[in-house]
Amino acid sequence: MLFFNFITHIDNHLDELIKQYGICVYLILFITIFCETGLVIIPFLPGDSLIFATGVLAAKNTLSLNVNNILLLISFAAILGNTCNYMIGRFFGQKIFLSCNYKFMFLKSTYNFYRKYGGKTIIFSRFIPIIRTFAPFVAGIIKMNYTHFLICNILGGILWVTVFLYTGYFFGQFKFIKTHFDLLIIILIFTPLLLGIVKILKQKN
Repeated sequence: MLFFNFITHIDNHLDELIKQYGICVYLILFITIFCETGLVIIPFLPGDSLIFATGVLAAKNTLSLNVNNILLLISFAAILGNTCNYMIGRFFGQKIFLSCNYKFMFLKSTYNFYRKYGGKTIIFSRFIPIIRTFAPFVAGIIKMNYTHFLICNILGGILWVTVFLYTGYFFGQFKFIKTHFDLLIIILIFTPLLLGIVKILKQKN
């Protein structure tokens, strides 16, 4: 319940962090996005909502850094996180995958999605919470060509951050968004997640 409250009011929490820690909050942003994309054991950290909220606050001139600099910082964190996740999957993934005996729904479904769509998964999965954390891990398991992975990783990371950051930056200037921010975050999180689950269930059938 506390986690849900944090996510739906992430703009307020982020605003408080900025006031308390100033420029150091960007290190927090970097670490959060890196961990959300880079560590397969913690896929529930905020990603979409955090980037969107950062854009909203940038539009309110709450942040001292230029929104374009924020784009570079968070994109680098997302790309580096996926690269780390890929390496973990490449060197340790087979043992983890076999030990779970294909019972972990998100891991198995991401694996099957890879077999069907290949490198496109790295780009498209960026927009699906939880799945995006497993995608580079699975890419490492199946030993996807690293050059191909890196290209898709860079494209997907920049595209993901750009869409949510500048969407937040643009709409953050409207009073309606400020008033209904919590509702928008819920829609932002659960719509792609629900679509991903529906896709997984279809694959199982």
